[in-house]
Amino acid sequence: MDKFHIRPARESESGQIKELIHLTGINPMGLDWKRFIVAANDRDKMIGIGQLKPHGKEILELASLAVYPEYRGKGVARAIIKHLITIGPRPMYLMCESSLGALYEKFGFRSMEHDEMPRYFQRISKLAGLAATLSRRDQFLLIMKLQ
Repeated sequence: MDKFHIRPARESESGQIKELIHLTGINPMGLDWKRFIVAANDRDKMIGIGQLKPHGKEILELASLAVYPEYRGKGVARAIIKHLITIGPRPMYLMCESSLGALYEKFGFRSMEHDEMPRYFQRISKLAGLAATLSRRDQFLLIMKLQ
């Protein structure tokens, strides 16, 4: 397994963060480099990212988890998730495709019913449900919470 470490993102990596988000097809909104942590290889090159993204004063989302394809399957995403849930307050939320729910359950996240969600996530969930119906995809948006 390749060695890597977790560190705060640097301002000089702002463009690379946006490029990785675009490469992986993740929501490009709210990409403030100051909130990101970086998984970096032994040459200190960025190989993965994640952030704790605020939505108002009381909602914090584990978001923008992305790893370059050549580094997937090597524990990078797992290390980023562990780091973010260690430093972040509770409750913590996340949004993911339904196929990723089992991964996040391993870290203690649990799926939420629509009426349990904060209003922000209720609105997003409703829009995502409509989009999924229109695109006839098998996946749906899962909103999860870590207490």
